[in-house]
Amino acid sequence: MDLEIKKQERETSQGLVRRFGRRVQQSGILIRARKHRFKQRPKSQQAKKKAALRREELKKEYQVLKKMGKTK
Repeated sequence: MDLEIKKQERETSQGLVRRFGRRVQQSGILIRARKHRFKQRPKSQQAKKKAALRREELKKEYQVLKKMGKTK
């Protein structure tokens, strides 16, 4: 995405900077840049399975605690 801001007639440099900052925020450029700043490797099949098993164990443990009335 290309963002272009031109100085308007009788506009101060501070006003131009403020208007530029506002346009950058509205365009979502910063959000996308921060999102892609650190590239994460995709999880391996084994890691996905391990995480799923861990979630299942935690669910079971939570259900046991819930039945005993020991959850918040």
